[in-house]
Amino acid sequence: MNTQSASYAVIDYVDSHTAGEPTRVITSGFPALGDAPLPDRVNLLRTQHDQYRRAVCTEPRAAEIVVGALLLPPTTPGSVASVVFFNNVGYLGMCGHGAIGVISTLQFLGRIAPGTHALDTPVGTVTCTLLDSGEVEIENVPAYRHRATVRLEVPGYGPVVGDIAWGGNWFFLVDVGGQDINRARIPELTRFAQAIRTSLNTNRVTGADGAEIDHIELFGAPSGADTNSRNFVLCPGAEYDRSPCGTGTSAKLACLAADGTLAPDQPWVQESVIGSRFVGRYQRRGDAIIPTIRGRAFICGAGKLLIDANDPFAWGIR
Repeated sequence: MNTQSASYAVIDYVDSHTAGEPTRVITSGFPALGDAPLPDRVNLLRTQHDQYRRAVCTEPRAAEIVVGALLLPPTTPGSVASVVFFNNVGYLGMCGHGAIGVISTLQFLGRIAPGTHALDTPVGTVTCTLLDSGEVEIENVPAYRHRATVRLEVPGYGPVVGDIAWGGNWFFLVDVGGQDINRARIPELTRFAQAIRTSLNTNRVTGADGAEIDHIELFGAPSGADTNSRNFVLCPGAEYDRSPCGTGTSAKLACLAADGTLAPDQPWVQESVIGSRFVGRYQRRGDAIIPTIRGRAFICGAGKLLIDANDPFAWGIR
């Protein structure tokens, strides 16, 4: 492919999906971000180079559900790499399905073999085990429940009760009881979750230190006896997670541990709204837990994104 005669900037990528949720790993083409701590590099991307995020994760090059993962050299001795996650509206501290996708991509690129690998993220280093089966286990950052049984008035729906928990991102978790969580109800579930998030913001209900709660997790009965729960997760940007959500499952495990309804190392099979699954378990660490999430990613594409300086939508449709 000849790109020399046109005014193209080139971004190299590998695409995968984890339990149905896409991850686009960027291997080259982003501006240099220096060697500052990862949170500072995220801020540099956000304030000076945000057009790269938009080019990768928004139309016309991507569906709004795509999660980007900028692959960088490790920041911690012994780690295999570091990564910055982002989506159609901003940046993520951690992404469970994305971390599984990154590890599978590193194997696809020939950089790692089955075994245990440390991966640096803006909210901490996670331990990732690539199994011979192709599955990946992510030992996530510490998770905990911040507040339990928070009552919220949601216009159009009435009172809603949920828990606030951290699993690498902030979640408001709501048990919808006997309501079905299935693909046919995705528009309805989306509207409900959006209304909850709006009410959280309106009423200034936050995570620790005033942090925005930008993920809403609705959960209900599983589809069968071999799973424990089925969920619907609304991500920032109003897209729903096709996977069971790694950080959302971590937040759920934290709530179960706080309630004493799930013992350490007891498996929890979390099903997504499309029927895909993660298996979670946890270990206690002080007032928090260390969740482990197991799932599998599949490589489904690789190539180059071309940024034409003459294209009015080169950096995404805003």
